[in-house]
Amino acid sequence: MDDWRHGGFGLYLHWPFCTSKCPYCDFNSHVAARIDQARWQRAYLAEIDRIAEETRDRVLNTVFFGGGTPSLMDPDLVAAILERIGARWRRANDFEVTLEANPGSVEAGRFRAYGAAGVNRLSMGVQALNDRDLRRLGRMHSVAEARRAFDIARDAFRRVSFDLIYARQDQSVEDWRRELTEALSMAVDHFSLYQLTVEEGTVFGARAAAGHLKGLPDEERASDMYLITQEICEAAGLPAYEVSNHARPGAESRHNLIYWRYGDYAGIGPGAHGRVTGPTGRHATEAPRGPQDWLTRVETGGNGEAARERLSGADQATEFLLMGMRLSEGVALDRWRALRGSELPSARIDALVDLGVLWQSCGRIGATRAGRPVLNALLRELLA
Repeated sequence: MDDWRHGGFGLYLHWPFCTSKCPYCDFNSHVAARIDQARWQRAYLAEIDRIAEETRDRVLNTVFFGGGTPSLMDPDLVAAILERIGARWRRANDFEVTLEANPGSVEAGRFRAYGAAGVNRLSMGVQALNDRDLRRLGRMHSVAEARRAFDIARDAFRRVSFDLIYARQDQSVEDWRRELTEALSMAVDHFSLYQLTVEEGTVFGARAAAGHLKGLPDEERASDMYLITQEICEAAGLPAYEVSNHARPGAESRHNLIYWRYGDYAGIGPGAHGRVTGPTGRHATEAPRGPQDWLTRVETGGNGEAARERLSGADQATEFLLMGMRLSEGVALDRWRALRGSELPSARIDALVDLGVLWQSCGRIGATRAGRPVLNALLRELLA
């Protein structure tokens, strides 16, 4: 019942709206001409009150505003949400509040107001430092705007994270090396560096199916880009603490660490997921994806969740391994044992260690540098 304490407790709030839909994006985001932010405020505050009653004796470690594009939220709305959160939970001494933002001129002008509201970490979706590729990715900002927004963010927040996508169309290994080196020169202390993936149900997915998405790198070139990413970031003092995330020591995303360390997190907003432990065990929660559906549920039924499922010990152990093995720190074997009621097979662990894709030390296991690129296969072996 106390397993969640290994990871902590966070709150995720989903803002589902964007000014446009990026062609690679498969997140729950929607374009709307008009948004009644006062109505959304009432719904968010009602859900905060409901979840606070369920978790009233906890210390809250983090809040994360994700989306969508949360930097389209009125600063007064963000302030009202954080004020209510402060009234409902005791907050950790190192309380982290992250807001995802686009670096467009409209959003950048709000940064100082978000900081005044209580946001202390900004996650900027820059995605590329090349105007041609920004257009291809459907981004609405230029490289010059991104640089200006970053300068503003550095003045407004103690911590700023920077997202980039690699393995883009017609991108060479040397192109990526130059771009990542340029990004590092901006004195960022946290990077989320993702390989472009083409998902079904996206514009890119439809283009690829029709044979119109040209110039994507083959598997070997994408692998080279991944390896160069590790090399350059490590040399700059930002090693990978998670498969796609690099940070200077102490600058890691505390909220995302709650996910990867398999803590508890409550999800509020359309499509938000959660893991919440109560008197009857740990439950997986999920909200309806449609913004109007979610609003209606909150306003008429007093509960924004569409589903809640109790997780068995075996389910929890599997999720714990899937999440924790993404981290460079790996996972504790005794925690698996407590959740699952059995050991991970030692012969299988030994075989993977012999292959050089797994390390084992002091009761923990984790993926080696050689094991990270084949993490999915490694996990299949452990869970077979």
